[in-house]
Amino acid sequence: MREFIVEADGGSRGNPGPAGYGSVVIDAATGETLVERAEYIGVATNNVAEYRGLVAGLRAARELDPSATVRVRMDSKLVVEQMSGRWKIKHPDMKPLAAEAARILPPGQVTYEWMPRERNKHADRLANEAMDAGKRGEQWDAGASRAELDARVPVTPAAPGPAGPPGDATAGAAKAREALARSRPTASPTADTAQETSTGTDADLRAARTVATPAQASTQAPAPTQASASASSVGSGSVGRAAVGPAAVGPAATPSVGWGSAPDLGAPATFVLLRHGETPLTPQKRFSGSGGTDPSLSDVGREQAERVAAALARRGTVQHILASPLARTRETAAAVAARLGLEVTVEDGLIETDFGAWEGLTFGEVRERHPDDLNAWLADPEAEPTGGGESFAATAVRIAATRERLVEEYAGRTVLLVTHVTPIKTFVRLALGAPPESLFRMELSAASLSAVAYYADGNASVRLLNDTSHLRS
Repeated sequence: MREFIVEADGGSRGNPGPAGYGSVVIDAATGETLVERAEYIGVATNNVAEYRGLVAGLRAARELDPSATVRVRMDSKLVVEQMSGRWKIKHPDMKPLAAEAARILPPGQVTYEWMPRERNKHADRLANEAMDAGKRGEQWDAGASRAELDARVPVTPAAPGPAGPPGDATAGAAKAREALARSRPTASPTADTAQETSTGTDADLRAARTVATPAQASTQAPAPTQASASASSVGSGSVGRAAVGPAAVGPAATPSVGWGSAPDLGAPATFVLLRHGETPLTPQKRFSGSGGTDPSLSDVGREQAERVAAALARRGTVQHILASPLARTRETAAAVAARLGLEVTVEDGLIETDFGAWEGLTFGEVRERHPDDLNAWLADPEAEPTGGGESFAATAVRIAATRERLVEEYAGRTVLLVTHVTPIKTFVRLALGAPPESLFRMELSAASLSAVAYYADGNASVRLLNDTSHLRS
C-alpha cells in the first residue's frame, strides 16, 4: 500500500484579510513531490485558509491513490488537534471545512501530526505565492512556482516592500532590512540579491542605522513563569530603540549616503501606555476583562495611581490623556490628570478583552471547568473564551484600528493611554512584528509604564516595557 505525506498551510494578510493556501503531496518512500496545490481564496482568516489547504491536499492525495495511507503534517496545532478529535470545533466557519476534510478519505487511512513552522516551508511558500498572485488579480500558476526550490535551497530573498498601517513592523522592518542590505558591500550580486542592492532612499537607510545602533536603555533578561489569567508569562525589562527584531541587527557597514542628507521626520507620535492600578481581583490573578463586574481600584491600586501620577508629573512630557471606559482605568487616569492639569478623554478602543464565561475565575479554575476551550485559546489567537468572549485576533484588529486613528490624530504629540494588559501587549506586539504567542511572553505589572513611538515613515520604536521603578521609590 502506498503512503503519502500531505503538508498544508494557509495564511491571511490581515487575519481576516487577503488569504491563500498551499498543499504538497509527497511520496513517503522516496520524498518526491508528487502534487502541489495553491489558491487565492479572497478575504478569510488564517484558520479558514489552513483548513482549505488541508482539504486541497487530501483531495490531491485521493486523486493519486484513494487506497493510500496519508500522514498529514501541519504547523497549525489547532487544525491538528481538532482533526485528531482531541479539541472541539466551535467556530462556524471551520465546522463545515473540518467535516469536508473528514469525508475525503476513510478515517483509518489518515493520521495527523504537528510540525514546527520552519519545517513547513514548502506549503508556506505556496500559500504566499497564491496570495501574491491574488494581489496582482491573477490565479496561482503552477508552472511559474518556485516554492519547492525555495523551500529546499537557502536563498537571500529580496526585502518585501512596506505594507500595513503605520506602526506595524511589517512596514518598518521591511524598509530597515532593505536599507541594511543595500549598505553592505557586495561582490558580483546574484539574481536573488540584485534587487536588494539597488539604490534606496535616505530615509530607509536612516531607519536601518537606527535599528542597528545598540540600544541605550538597559535590558533585563526575561525569566519564564507559569501563564496566568492576565496572559503574562515572562519577566519584565526595558526595550531600547531597536524595535524591529534581530533580523535587522548586525554589524554596521559604511552607509552609502551621508547622515546629513537624511530627511527630518519630525517628532513621533509617542504613546505612553499605563496599565491601571490594582483592583481586588489583580493579586488573585483572576480574569478581569470588559465582560465582568468592572471592579474599581483597591486601596493599593489608588496608591499606585498616585505614585505613577507623581512620576509622570516629574517627567513633564505628557500632553494628552486617553483612558479605557472601564472604572479602574478612568480612576487611574483621573489621578494622573489631577497632577498634570489635563482632561481625560474616554477612548472605547482601549477597552480590555472580553473573557466571556471566564470573567472572575482563576487560570486553574478555567482549566478545571473548560479545559478544551482553554487549550484552544492558548494555541490559537482566533479562539474565543467560553461563552463568546473576544479572541486575541479580534482584539488585535481593534487595537490596530485604534492605533492608526490615534497616530494620525496625535502626530508629534506625547499621549498617555491608560488601558489594560491585553491592549498594551498588543500595541507592543504589533510594533515589534512579533507573533501572537508573544502575548504570553510579556510580563505587565499593575500601574506599569511602557512606551511606543510612531514615526512618519511608518517605523515604530518600543522605548519602554513594564517600568515599575516609580512604585519602588
